[in-house]
Parts: sequence; structure tokens; C-alpha cells
Amino acid sequence: MATTAQDVRLIALSLPDSSEKPAWGMPTFRVGGKIFVALADDDTSIGVKCPKEDRAELIAAEPEKFFMRPGHDDNYAWIRVRLEALRDAAELRSILTDSWLQAAPKRLVAAHPELSGDAG
Repeated sequence: MATTAQDVRLIALSLPDSSEKPAWGMPTFRVGGKIFVALADDDTSIGVKCPKEDRAELIAAEPEKFFMRPGHDDNYAWIRVRLEALRDAAELRSILTDSWLQAAPKRLVAAHPELSGDAG
């Protein structure tokens, strides 16, 4: 079953100190005032934080899943993800958690080692 905009909302808001705030006519989800996911206006894709140096490899490996909007994403550490290409909600949770970890304040990340795999 394809992941949906509602899945994005539920998972994003389940992450610590996350909130939803509209921007540019779209729902965005924030932590510490920083956007970590933006839902496209047609609800078919999301934008998430991604280091610039990792984008080309992700797109080359799974072009049906990852893409960039030319001229818009070039200068930002973001990548787009097609929701219909995700395997399941667990994969969506992994992508959203990774983006949250990049945007969240260091003290908040440190308070939630279970999210970064540093638990134990």
C-alpha cells in the first residue's frame, strides 16, 4: 500500500518537538523552528533535508523514488521523495527521522539517542 500525505503528517508529528506550519501554500513540519519536511501541494511527494553530497548517489540508485526540482533545489540541502515509490511506512519513518536529525537542535538530538541509533 502506498504511503500517503496522512502518513507523512502522522509520522512527522510523532517526532519530538515537531509541529506543522503552512508555508508557500503547503504543509511543512518543523523542529526547533527549522523545516525538516515539506509536503508538495499535490500530496504526491515530500521535500526532506539531505546533504548535497549525498543527493546524486540517492537519485542514481533509485530515480523512481528520489529527485530534485531543477533550479529550485540546487542550492539547498534538500531532496524530493515520491510517496508512491516508498515500500512502506517504515521506510517513510526512516527518511523523516533522518531529516529530523539534520534539522533538530543538537540538545534535542542528544536527548533522543533512540532516533539516531546511538542508544544502548
